[in-house]
Amino acid sequence: MSSHQANHISFGTDGFRGIIARDFTYDVVRKTAQGMADYIAYKYMRTEKPSVAVGYDRRFMSDLFAKTLADVLAANGLEVTLSATPLPTPAISLLTTKGYGLGVIITASHNRHYYNGIKVKQNGRSAPPSVTAEIENYVAKAVPMKPSGAPVAVKDFRPAYAEYLNSKVPSAKVLPKLPGTVVIDFMHGVGAETAAIFNAKNVIRLRERHDPLFGGMAPEPVEKNLQELVAAVKKHKALFGVALDGDADRFALVSDKGQYMTPCQTAPLLLEYLLSKGNYKGKVVQAVSMGYLTKRITRAAGLPFDEVPVGFKYIAEKMLSEDVTFGVEESGGYAWKGNLPERDGALTALFFMEMAVKTGKPISALYAEIEKKHGKSCFVRRDFDLDKAIPNKHSFAVKIKKKLPKILLGHKITETNTIDGLKIILDNDWWVLMRPSGTEPLLRTYAETDSQENTKKFLDLAFKLVEHK
Repeated sequence: MSSHQANHISFGTDGFRGIIARDFTYDVVRKTAQGMADYIAYKYMRTEKPSVAVGYDRRFMSDLFAKTLADVLAANGLEVTLSATPLPTPAISLLTTKGYGLGVIITASHNRHYYNGIKVKQNGRSAPPSVTAEIENYVAKAVPMKPSGAPVAVKDFRPAYAEYLNSKVPSAKVLPKLPGTVVIDFMHGVGAETAAIFNAKNVIRLRERHDPLFGGMAPEPVEKNLQELVAAVKKHKALFGVALDGDADRFALVSDKGQYMTPCQTAPLLLEYLLSKGNYKGKVVQAVSMGYLTKRITRAAGLPFDEVPVGFKYIAEKMLSEDVTFGVEESGGYAWKGNLPERDGALTALFFMEMAVKTGKPISALYAEIEKKHGKSCFVRRDFDLDKAIPNKHSFAVKIKKKLPKILLGHKITETNTIDGLKIILDNDWWVLMRPSGTEPLLRTYAETDSQENTKKFLDLAFKLVEHK
């Protein structure tokens, strides 16, 4: 994520991020742009160099940082087009399938307003780790070229993105048929730039206004930040409520009862509906921090199942190289066959609207059917502060794994997974995951059981295991 050394830029789970004016400065942006240009020059030495699309979100100075980045790329002789407006991240991913070889967006996604960052896109998704690692090496040695006044084209990319969304779920056909009201919360983020797609009498739009302070909270669609959405769903007796994060690639759901649905409850709804629409044979891929309901649905449908480390880029890689029906990560990123291998908040919102029209049922009823068939899910994530950072995730996982008893919470341990921290799975599918941050003194723990009480017990147990490692 962020990097405190001005001379080292690291593209973490999804892009480089830092605090504005401390880690994220014009100099850092210029250096990064030059590193990208040097990488392209080396990589495409004998072939035509790719054109680059540059976008930005609604944060402080994002437009100016984007212009700075575009100017340096243009000074290096690259063909660059800059977005005329703030833009959702998935729109930049889309452009890399429509003639642009590379996409870059200035965004810090769901982080607080004082952060900004850079994401790199390629082939319709986040650039793979192999590409970002090479760019990092070039950035470390880069000496930024002075802007030469080389032309940078400016274009409104929103119509292309709206056309893509409508080609997947035609909003003009779906929205008027909604059997009730839907509330959509843009959290002051760039999702509101394409709010016209959701322009219908029965769609209520919240926090659409451009506010670089995001109303004083992080534009992250997690339960504690969605009280306004929950209240609006209850007030309007809505079918459901949805929220998009700051750069509109992540999605959260609130049921007609005003209940925040965790990603471990939202993903099964999507997957079950998707499978009802067609005869899918492909794999279901999820981040290791995701739950067992998707696994049980996949098992019942006789489809292959796979888990990958946290970070949507790992899911995207699988979607490009294998037959994948559905991909999901715990922070609210969803993708499915027939679309880009990229998470997309607006597309997921439209898909839920289509689901409401086709099934004629509210979310609570659809979810009750899933619970009846596949069991209850109580998922909780809890972050613990540590005395010092754990630099090596794998050795941390191996150390704890060696000391594990055979039975936890009265159930046998049937599986341990060390692809990203340590995930312990019991014989009834309950699981707990312990993931050290790697960059900060923080341990992320995730657990899922059939009740709040058992989940809390499991998280307490996980913390004890770490304390005594």
